[in-house]
Amino acid sequence: MLKVGIIGGAGYTAGELIRLLVNHPQVEICFVHSTSNAGNLITDVHGGLEGECQLTFSDSYDLKSIDVLFLCSGHGHSSKFWDENECPESLKVIDLAQDFRDESCGYIYGLPETNRDRIKKCVKVANPGCFATAIQLALLPMAAAGKLKGEVHVTAVTGSTGAGVKPGATTHFSWRNDNLSVYKAFNHQHLAEIKRTIVSLQPGFSADVNFIPVRGDFPRGIFAMVYTDTDLSEDELRAMYRNFYADAEFTHVSDRNFDLKQVVNTNKALVHVEKHGDKMLVISAIDNLLKGASGQAVQNMNLMCGFDESDGLKLKPSAF
Repeated sequence: MLKVGIIGGAGYTAGELIRLLVNHPQVEICFVHSTSNAGNLITDVHGGLEGECQLTFSDSYDLKSIDVLFLCSGHGHSSKFWDENECPESLKVIDLAQDFRDESCGYIYGLPETNRDRIKKCVKVANPGCFATAIQLALLPMAAAGKLKGEVHVTAVTGSTGAGVKPGATTHFSWRNDNLSVYKAFNHQHLAEIKRTIVSLQPGFSADVNFIPVRGDFPRGIFAMVYTDTDLSEDELRAMYRNFYADAEFTHVSDRNFDLKQVVNTNKALVHVEKHGDKMLVISAIDNLLKGASGQAVQNMNLMCGFDESDGLKLKPSAF
């Protein structure tokens, strides 16, 4: 059994990660670290695991006792963790924060749809951001074909879990319910990784990616609507997208428009492309906590460790 440890075990992404790993056929969780919850049952915080997990949170950890480490603390904490700890040479690391998404310090950007072969050979993965995953999956085939020719316009709606477990003015139920709002327009932090990936596939691309993030009135999921000018026909676009994702384990191109609930509670991404006049419209949807975070982290672990890519990730959508 693969021995794994988790740092930062009290948040939403850690809760989903534990849920996936306790049902993974080849994994044993050795510790889940949380300073604030040390000694408490994991089910005291992640109630959905009642009956599936008897572990307690730990205030200590032994990095030499495990094969894979997941870092689930907030942005900036991963760098601090390695300032205070030495990484064993054989330890595989998957960081769910944004600290190393620029591929610094030996990390590989963990988007399997572009980096599968590199992920299989690496020991450190920087898991992509949730918005970044949904938006990149809408654009990868165009960038890989060198067909992005102008500005890209994105509006994407995210569930409240994307803001983390700690309550805030824009996350508590009475504000979020039956409500919508725009935030970080044109300067969301995930734009940097989106642009890096696009340029890596289509060198010389310099047009703006105009991104309007929206807080949705639902708990989980991301629904992204992306459009840009193109001279390709709808048939050519759909053939390009099908070919690009033909071998993708979890990203599927749909000929039909779809709804968000078809991906919620799964590691799937759905993509649909249409042509309207001289513009292409791409719709993509993921679960922000799974394909946008913990599910993709397990997918990366499977690739790094030579497992079947779908191990522990055969999940049914919350379609009704």
